[in-house]
Amino acid sequence: MRIARALLFGFLSWFGCVFAAEVGVTDNSVLIGMTAPFSGPNGAYGLDMKMVINAYFRQINDAGGIHGRRLELRALDDGYETERAVANTRTLINQEKVFALLASYGSSPTTAAMNEVFGVAKVPLVGAISGADSIRQSPRDNPKNRYMFNVRASYANETEAIVNQLVSLGFRNIAVLYQNDGFGKSGLDGVITALRKHNQAPLAVATVERNSVEVSQAVQTIAQVNPQAVIMVTLYKPTAAFVRAMRKTGQKPQFMTLSPVGADLLVQELGDEARGIGISQVMPYPWNDTTPLVREYQKLLGQNGKFSYYGVEAYAMAKVLIDAIRKAGKDLSRDKLLASLEGMQNHDLGGYRVSYSANERLGSHFVDLTVIGNSGRVLR
Repeated sequence: MRIARALLFGFLSWFGCVFAAEVGVTDNSVLIGMTAPFSGPNGAYGLDMKMVINAYFRQINDAGGIHGRRLELRALDDGYETERAVANTRTLINQEKVFALLASYGSSPTTAAMNEVFGVAKVPLVGAISGADSIRQSPRDNPKNRYMFNVRASYANETEAIVNQLVSLGFRNIAVLYQNDGFGKSGLDGVITALRKHNQAPLAVATVERNSVEVSQAVQTIAQVNPQAVIMVTLYKPTAAFVRAMRKTGQKPQFMTLSPVGADLLVQELGDEARGIGISQVMPYPWNDTTPLVREYQKLLGQNGKFSYYGVEAYAMAKVLIDAIRKAGKDLSRDKLLASLEGMQNHDLGGYRVSYSANERLGSHFVDLTVIGNSGRVLR
């Protein structure tokens, strides 16, 4: 009888341990999920991020992992399409059984994935290439936002910096080109709000569809008002198409755009025609090593690495997640990861800080203004 009881107790203890184990966590590994564009017009963005994250995970694993666990990345291609991003997020959580999510891409895809999938499943996502307000609400206002941890500044921060710079230089006739989705609309709202503070409004507003370079109507709308400056809330291919088409009409306004454009990709697309375009940035300058975060990133990629703002941002996102996992301790769970992330107040990643709390998900307010100079160099 005693033996039977002992066996039963042992079985129940084993049964409880098996089912108490956290999803995506074993004694030897932690599985992290990622959905981003790895193909299509914006595939270069996601590929850059995935390369950096994989390199950082290898570095961590080669040093023994985190509390003896290796990091594994499961990455799925969404082509910067909202429905695919939502489906991928559902697959990563329900089928791949990931512990947490990392480095989403795009405002509309991330917002939809949060509201429909990971916010419902209570799986944290660290970092998104998006400055939209929709993923920056306090968890008090939207409980699903509790599982979204932003690492970059908002589009409102970026557009305010751009508008303030233009107004300080005497520009008054400012037009806006925006992408017709969550990214573009959030940026447009930011421009309008920032201009209103200076008793101004956009001289003209035009739009381009996501994943499209059809800008002829936008060029016609904006060229006819002869603006002094155009703020473009667009990605690199439509930005390049619009700049070329505007210049063909004889228009030479000051072109300004936001960080998601990807400075290196815009230069690659436009060549010498990119010179003079201003870009707001939400990460430290990737081409010198004065910032510890950048110095680590450059060392990770090596002397022959191709440095970029997207690469630095992917590294910053991964560092936030890894620092939080390490701080959560060996007995890892999603609840402990959430508590660890929410305890990151003024957390220093190496000259770049993020801050969260139980009701704060903004992450950072850092914005820098740059301009493309001769030979495609990004200048501060």
